Amino acid sequence: MTKYNPSEVLVTGVGVTAAIGQGKEAFVSSLLSGEHAFDVMQRPGRQKDSRFIGAEIPSLSYPERLSKKLLRKASFSSRAALVTLSEAWEEAKLDGADSARIGLIAGGSNFQQRETLQLFENYKDRSGFISPAYGLSFMDSDLCGLCTDQFGITGLAYTAGGASASGQLAVIQAIQQVLSGEVDICIALGALMDISYMECEALRALGAMGTDKYAEEPDKACRPFDQNRDGFIYGESCGALVIERKDTAVRRGVKPYAALSGWSIKIDGNRNPDPSLEGEIHVVQKALERAGLSPEDIDYINPHGTGSFIGDEIELKALHACGLSHAYINATKSITGHGLSAAGTVEMISVLLQMKESRLHPSRNLHDPIDPSFHWVKDQSISHNIKNALSLSMGFGGMNTAVCIQNIEKCEGES
Repeated sequence: MTKYNPSEVLVTGVGVTAAIGQGKEAFVSSLLSGEHAFDVMQRPGRQKDSRFIGAEIPSLSYPERLSKKLLRKASFSSRAALVTLSEAWEEAKLDGADSARIGLIAGGSNFQQRETLQLFENYKDRSGFISPAYGLSFMDSDLCGLCTDQFGITGLAYTAGGASASGQLAVIQAIQQVLSGEVDICIALGALMDISYMECEALRALGAMGTDKYAEEPDKACRPFDQNRDGFIYGESCGALVIERKDTAVRRGVKPYAALSGWSIKIDGNRNPDPSLEGEIHVVQKALERAGLSPEDIDYINPHGTGSFIGDEIELKALHACGLSHAYINATKSITGHGLSAAGTVEMISVLLQMKESRLHPSRNLHDPIDPSFHWVKDQSISHNIKNALSLSMGFGGMNTAVCIQNIEKCEGES
């Protein structure tokens, strides 16, 4: 493995939009207090003779800098991306940076299904009236086009699809683009996956999405790692991380959140949604190796933890096998819901904000853990100074990813 300086790549800005809050201040406040937004979903195109539970963003607030012309032409996923990227952009002080040295990786693919389905239904008998703009908007690249247009990014931009691991895959791709020297700064965006009732029906039929077990008690439906878990519960979200080398951050006078000290990707060679114990063990071990860490160095884990019957058990077995049952662990999806393509970035943002606050958020509905031997954060937030965190994401199609996140101040202060 190529030798790597664990403090070389930094996160210098974050943006987040979720059902529990738009912007990092609202998001972390809800996260630490365990506030949720789970209910029967109401957004048009989400139900058809159904009552799917999820967490939906009440509304989007648009910064003045965003082009009203672009917003009018943008899908819901793209509007969320523009809002979220704007927050991260401003925090990282990217105005004035060389646009040709900035890149954008959008995690996700086929993430505008609800609006596409609505268009098909509205124009099924009058296809000749479909707007020519649809020739652009149905492609995933349109989200990149809107974001690069708004922010003047001319380095590179593309989407990276890894199902529910897409957000973290985008982060790893951004790290690699920065280390390669292709760009100086790269933004990893976890795109909002705007699913319709069609995807909800299919995911439920697969056994992945929660059933009607908690139909009358939506607040109890999302329960990762609990014995009474019933599948994942969807949650609208979008996250953005600004990633760059230490030298460029120093030149702009930007204070970093943390270092991305190690990472790994592993494919199982399996089209099905089945998790792989071997694949998950592999990415954890390789991420630790790249970061130069031992299992004992990890003091906090942010797991994939969706609430699936098999997935949650396999993930805990992998963490046990890697010697990580001593670390604090909580489940961000128990509060936000599963953002699918956005999950990996939003959950890494939750790590960074918990690191900044020196506090770990609770895990909702974790009354009877499937493995009580872990160091669970249950129904109350707790104080904890994170030094080295591990974040995991897995996706259909055999995708496994892991990233180590290092608190530079804590680790340097003790060295």
